[in-house]
Amino acid sequence: MLRTSHGTALTERRHRPERRHRRWRAAGAVVAGAVCTVTLANAPALAGPAAPAAKEPLPLERLFDNTAVSDDARPREADFDGAGGSFSAQDLAAAGWTPGRELAIDGSRLRWPRSAPGKPDNVRAAGQVVRLRGTGDALSFLVAGSAVSGPGGDVSGTGTVRYRDGSRTTYRLTAPDWRRGLLTTKAVALPHLNTHTGRRTETTRLHAVTVPVARGREVESVVLPQSARAAVQLHVFSMALRAPSNGWTGSWAAPPSGYTAVGPWKDRTLRLVVHSSAGGPLTRIRLENTFAAEPVRIGHATVAVQRKGAAAAGSPRTLTFGGRQAADVPAGAQQFSDPLGFRVPPDTSLLVSIHLPGTVRALPVHNYTNQRSFLTADGSGDRTADKAEGAYTGTLATWPLLTGVDVAGGPGSVVALGDSITDGERSTPETNGRWPDLLARRLRAQQAVPAYGVLNSGISGNRVVDDRYQGSGPSTTLSGVSAGHRLERDVLAQTSARTVIVFEGVNDIRSGTTATQVIAALRSIAERAHERGLRVVAATIAPCGGFHDCTATAEAHRAAINRHIRENGGVYDAVFDFDAAIRDPEHPERMLPRFDGGDHLHPNDAGMKAFSDAVDLRQLG
Repeated sequence: MLRTSHGTALTERRHRPERRHRRWRAAGAVVAGAVCTVTLANAPALAGPAAPAAKEPLPLERLFDNTAVSDDARPREADFDGAGGSFSAQDLAAAGWTPGRELAIDGSRLRWPRSAPGKPDNVRAAGQVVRLRGTGDALSFLVAGSAVSGPGGDVSGTGTVRYRDGSRTTYRLTAPDWRRGLLTTKAVALPHLNTHTGRRTETTRLHAVTVPVARGREVESVVLPQSARAAVQLHVFSMALRAPSNGWTGSWAAPPSGYTAVGPWKDRTLRLVVHSSAGGPLTRIRLENTFAAEPVRIGHATVAVQRKGAAAAGSPRTLTFGGRQAADVPAGAQQFSDPLGFRVPPDTSLLVSIHLPGTVRALPVHNYTNQRSFLTADGSGDRTADKAEGAYTGTLATWPLLTGVDVAGGPGSVVALGDSITDGERSTPETNGRWPDLLARRLRAQQAVPAYGVLNSGISGNRVVDDRYQGSGPSTTLSGVSAGHRLERDVLAQTSARTVIVFEGVNDIRSGTTATQVIAALRSIAERAHERGLRVVAATIAPCGGFHDCTATAEAHRAAINRHIRENGGVYDAVFDFDAAIRDPEHPERMLPRFDGGDHLHPNDAGMKAFSDAVDLRQLG
C-alpha cells in the first residue's frame, strides 16, 4: 500500500512491489482524498454530459468532448463550464500557449491541444481509457475543474494506471477550479474570462498535477477518474509520463523565489555566477519562466568556467535548445538546453551567460544569492561569447531565469529544502560557504558513500506552511511559495534527486504558525517524497533566541517541533540535529556566540560548518 501526499492509500492490484527504505519506489501524488481500488475502465459517466468511457484505449485527443477556448471575437463557440464561460485564445497566445506547443512543466513534457479556438480541446473525465505507453517516474496531467454554478472548489476522482504486464495501480487526481484554484500552484494564470456576452477581466488558471506510476513498469493505458459530484467537472487537456533523469546528476540549483519587475532591460546580456557541486563531462542548464504571464525570449546562452569576476577562463561555449541558439520559454514553463560536451569541474564557479534580445520588464528570480553576478547595459546586444569582462558594467544580486545546472553521469543528487539559513545568509559573500556547499565538499573528500551532487533549494524568508509570494504578478515579496506548494518543482522534479534534507520552520514559528501546523506540513512533505522513492531526512530547527521576534511562544513551538523530529516515529529516514550542533548548552534557546552571524538568527561560517559536520553521510543514500 502506498500513501498519497496527504496520507491516503494508493493500492496496487498485482502484488506488493519491492520496497526500498521501507517504502515503494513509485512517483508521488500531490493531491488529497481517499483512494478506492475499483477499476474504473468502461464505467458509465457520473458527472454531467461527458461522453461514456471508451471500451478500448484511445489517444487523449480522440476523447475530447468539451471546448474550453474561444476567440475573443467569437466567445459563443466555446462553453467550458456549462454556463458559457471559456478561456481566451488571445490570452493563451500571449502566454506562449499556442495550439500544439510543447510545455515542459516540472520536468514533464506536456502538449497544449492542437485544436483551434472553438474546437474540442479537453475531455471531461468520466472513466475513459487513454492510450499512453512508456515508462516514467511520474504521470503529469494538465487540468482544470469547473462548476456550472460558478467558481467552485477542487474536483477530485480516482483513476487507474494499467501496465503491459497486466498489473494496475490506482491514483487520486485533483483539479483546482479554473477560477478559484490556488495561484501559488498554477501552471499559468490568464487575465480574462470569455463569456457568451463578451470578455470579462477575471483571472483564469490551468494547473499541472503529478500522480504516481510504478517505476520500471511499462504503462499501457490510463483510466481517467470519475467525479463523484454531478455539478462539477474535472477537465483533462494533456497528459504525459515524466521521463526519469537517468544519466544526469544535478550539480547546482536555485529555486525561483518570486516574480519581480526589472529595468526595463533592453537587449542586455546577463552573466550569472554559479558554483558546481558534482562535476561531469557533459552539461546542460535549466531555465524557468515560473510565475510569469508572458514568454521570455532567449537570444543566445553560453557556459564557461569563471576566471575572475565576469571574465571567463576560456572561450564560452554555446548552449543550444532543440538544436537552435534561440528559444522562447512560455509563461510557467521550463526550458532545458541540449547536452553540451563541456566538462564541468567539481567545486568550481561557472559563468552562465544569457542574452535577452527584447525588452524585459519582469522576470522570475532567486532573490538572495550571496553572490555577485553581472549584466551589460541597455542596447549592448549579445555578449555571451565575450571572454573578457569589459562589457559587463553592471552587477546583479539575484539569479534570474536560471534554476539548474546538470552534469552527465554521477550518482544522483541530494536536495536541501530550506530558508535563508540554507540560502547562506550571513556566511561570507562569494566564498560558497553555505552548509550545502560544505556538505558537497565533504562528500567529495570521502569514499564511503557516493559523492552526490548537492542542490540548494533554500529560499530566504521561506515558510513551510504559508505562501509568502502569492504566485501571480510582479511583487516585491520574494520569499517564495510554501515548502509544500513548491515541493514538486523544487525537490521531486529535480534532476536524479535521491534524498531530501528538510531544514525549515523557523520563519513559521516567528510569524505565529503553530507547532501542530508545521508538524502536519512536515509529515505531508515526508509522505510525498517517500512516494517518489526519495529518502527523507529532517533537521531540527536551530535556535534563534535574541532575534527580535523569537519570543518565548516561538521558542515553545520550536521545542515542540524538534521533539517531533527527534522522536521521529517512522516519519523520517534519518534526523540531523542542527539545533544541538550550534546551541548554547546554558541558554538552549540561543546559539553559541562563536556560531552567531550577528543577528542571533543566522549562523556565520563556523555555524555553517557545524551544520555540515552534523550530517551523517551514511544517511544520505
